[in-house]
Parts: sequence; C-alpha cells; structure tokens
Amino acid sequence: MQESKLIVSRTARYYTQGTPSKQIKHLWIVCHGYGQLARYFLRQFSVLENKDTLVVAPEALSRFYLEGFSGRVGSTWMTKEDRLSEIEDQANYLNLLLKEQLRQLPDDVKVTVLGFSQGGAAVSRWLASGQVPCHRLILWAASFPEDITFDANSHAFRDVPVSVVYGTQDAFITPETLQKQQQLMQKLGIIPSTYTFEGGHTINKEMLSRLNKQMI
Repeated sequence: MQESKLIVSRTARYYTQGTPSKQIKHLWIVCHGYGQLARYFLRQFSVLENKDTLVVAPEALSRFYLEGFSGRVGSTWMTKEDRLSEIEDQANYLNLLLKEQLRQLPDDVKVTVLGFSQGGAAVSRWLASGQVPCHRLILWAASFPEDITFDANSHAFRDVPVSVVYGTQDAFITPETLQKQQQLMQKLGIIPSTYTFEGGHTINKEMLSRLNKQMI
C-alpha cells in the first residue's frame, strides 16, 4: 500500500471583533482550545472591545461531534495522524489570515498572538517559523509543544515577549507540567512573565484586561 497526497483548497472560518481600518493600533490573533468553536471563544474577549483594537479568532480546520454522532460540534487544530501535514496546513492558513488583516491595518500596528490550551501549541508551532510579525505571545493554560526543534527555531522567540497565564485551579496545570514548560522555554532562551488568577481552565476577563493595558 502506498500513501499519496493532494493539496486542495478549502474554506477556513474566522470571526472578528472590531472593524479593520487605518485607525487600529492593536491586532489580537486568538486561537481557541480543543473542542471549541471560534465564535463562542471570541465572546470571551469582549473586554478588549474598543475603537483601537481588532480581535480575530480563527477556527481550527477539523470539526467533529463532541458526543456521539450528532449534537454539539467542536474543532481541533490537529491530532497525531499525519501531523506534519496538519502543522504545515495550519501555518499556511494562519499566515494567509494574518496577511489579509495586516493589509487593512497601519504598518505600525502591534500584533499579539494568544493561544488557549491546544491553541497554544498551534500558535507556538506557527511562530516557530520565524516569519510571523508578532510583538507579544500569550500562552494561556498552554505550553510549548515538545516537538519544536530548539536549535533551528530558538531565534523565532528571541525578541518576542512571552506571557504564561493559568488559573490556580486548572486541572490541566500541575507542578510537573509547569516544570517541563520551564525547561522547554530555557532551551529556547525565553524568560516568560507568569500570571495566575483564581479559577480553572478558562479565560479570565480581569486578567485579560490587565494584560491588554500593558500594551496600551
């Protein structure tokens, strides 16, 4: 049996909060977690809504029923199956999306990339190419994927401030995962700013507002 591949066009969906214009000063690209949909995820960023800010929430390309064969639908950035192709498809998708947004915005717009949970791994792999004009990376309840090639990709994060955010009651965040993340970041030469809040595996609007004010 021989495996073959075709590159095909497909429709990718994303949602925006704000209107692209030459008055925009801050662009946020926010990537949801496993099993979420972008339109619901974007609602959690209402605290960022103002005339100077555009928030764009891309939706992962693979959708599935969360339970059984009908009902609620979620999406995922990737699985272990044919993962290298999926990583490349993600990068092409997010590059095209960012290019389309930047075309409508001022040259000096500040770009923040936020990845929540599984979305954190997705945006980390995307930024690892070193071709993404990003001014700040926020890993929210997320960490760098272990498959990033550190020697080849460490330059991509050299001048990008990284913030790590998580809830103190997040069941997915353990001392072991925090230690492993710290080791990965050290290999990449990253000294992150760490923020915690009282809560679980979710976006905390008060913390989000705090991080936003640091960029203004």
